[in-house]
Amino acid sequence: MELQMTTTFPSLSINTDRLVLRPYEEADIPAFVEMMNDELVVAWTSVPHPYTRADAEDWVRRIAPAERSEGRGVVFAVTEFLTQRLVGTVHLRNTDWRTRSIEVAYVTAPWARGEGYATESVLAVAQWLFGDRAFERMELRTAADNTASQQVAQKIGCISEGVLRNAWIARSQTESGDWTDVRTDLIVWSLLPEDLDSADQLAEAGYSGYADWS
Repeated sequence: MELQMTTTFPSLSINTDRLVLRPYEEADIPAFVEMMNDELVVAWTSVPHPYTRADAEDWVRRIAPAERSEGRGVVFAVTEFLTQRLVGTVHLRNTDWRTRSIEVAYVTAPWARGEGYATESVLAVAQWLFGDRAFERMELRTAADNTASQQVAQKIGCISEGVLRNAWIARSQTESGDWTDVRTDLIVWSLLPEDLDSADQLAEAGYSGYADWS
């Protein structure tokens, strides 16, 4: 049976044991500004720096919703279930609806690192993509020296496929506090549905049960 061609994702929330992944809201703007000005976020992403409230307002009100409505992907604010605090973001982008493949990017707030939130949220999104949306491939690209992001890829079972040489511009902070552009390689990772088939692997990652999306 041929899959019906869908060109946009639904607006939805995904719940895990500790997190709620949902669309961005106006109330997220102050925490989002703080998160995007963190040194590690500046170093490894291409976001404007300094990241202003106007940048965040544009993201929450226009850019993030347009990713979904225009069929390019979907953006999730990652929040703690108990406190509703913003702890990160997961961005599905560069969607190819014909091949059912997509790229994922993620950021974790400095106040939430070391809790496994990036792993938990990206794994939940992958299970939703493969189980509910019939996707066949999720791709990640990590800068060569971004070991924290690479550890997330490894924990959820991604396979390293190779290196895109000189393919990214990271930023490095000088002694004076200024930021300078630095060219770097990108490591390409992929996750396929069969990579999540093993219950043992999910247990090894330390998480269970992500069936709650609405």
